[in-house]
Amino acid sequence: MNTQATKRSTVTKWLFDNVIYVFLILLVIGIVIASPDFLSMTNLINILSQSSSRIIIALGIAGILILGGTDLSAGRMVGLAAVVSASLLQAGDYAYKMYPNLPELPLFVPIIIAMVVTGLFGTLNGFIVSKFHVPPFIATLGMMIGVYGITSIYFDRPPYGAQPIGGLSEGFTTFAQKGIKLGQYEFPYLILYAIVFSIIIWVVWNKTQLGKNMYAIGGNAEAAKVSGVNVAKNIIIIYMIAGLLYGFSGTLEAGRVGSATNNTGNMYELDAIAACVVGGVSLSGGIGTVPGVITGVLIFQVINYGLAFLGVSPYIQFIVKGAIIIVAVAFDMRKHAKKK
Repeated sequence: MNTQATKRSTVTKWLFDNVIYVFLILLVIGIVIASPDFLSMTNLINILSQSSSRIIIALGIAGILILGGTDLSAGRMVGLAAVVSASLLQAGDYAYKMYPNLPELPLFVPIIIAMVVTGLFGTLNGFIVSKFHVPPFIATLGMMIGVYGITSIYFDRPPYGAQPIGGLSEGFTTFAQKGIKLGQYEFPYLILYAIVFSIIIWVVWNKTQLGKNMYAIGGNAEAAKVSGVNVAKNIIIIYMIAGLLYGFSGTLEAGRVGSATNNTGNMYELDAIAACVVGGVSLSGGIGTVPGVITGVLIFQVINYGLAFLGVSPYIQFIVKGAIIIVAVAFDMRKHAKKK
């Protein structure tokens, strides 16, 4: 009898800890039953491709969440990077170039410039949070508004006004839109970029002192400080890394779409935060893994793609995503409360 009770308790605990995954798996199964064609290599490649830049953004935000913070400015930084990189990588013969006399630059130069710009804003976020002790929600909310203003000023350029920055160079579009041909399928370079950055971040989180300090600060900042961890320095570095990731992702978005506006990246941070929570990153700090973040992003992308594949109204999709976010956060908070 005790054995049966123990088994029931174990099963109940497992279901409680993984209820969001069970729900999402059932949802995916429902999509597949409704349309078996959904399970195709083409759809899988499309999902992975569309997830790639989101994974890079989510990895940046995840580090901040593990610290016990948050970042509402991520999407606007993605937009800033997209606009900056697109403006510097327009084809030489494009009639509406932002900089008519600018020769075509090597691809890596505008990408680095965009990453440095967003890296600086990320560093500023970390400085405000760590040195002035402004709550991350408020600090990054203010940065979100400010960066959007800066992006809009840069974007609304004379004499053409606020129109999409297009006419991107062939090298840039190849960088973001093409891929490696394997058999009858083409695997986008975007997937490779996401894999490379995921490996780098995994190494940082698991094999460096910075990663250990990040988890320690998120678990208990005061205890970490007493143990000799320079809390402010580590917070600034993690925010800076996040900014660099947003910058690279922004360039990918511009290249993937083929243009950029001041609204590129809008609300991306909310999708990324939701994906992180679904992937097991705790909003209370100190908990999170790279595989979990990737899983969370892929789950959301499968749902988005699957519901769109079935022709479900975008409004219904918002409702489903909202419900998933609420359930995921509710269970995350309950798990954290039980551990206390």
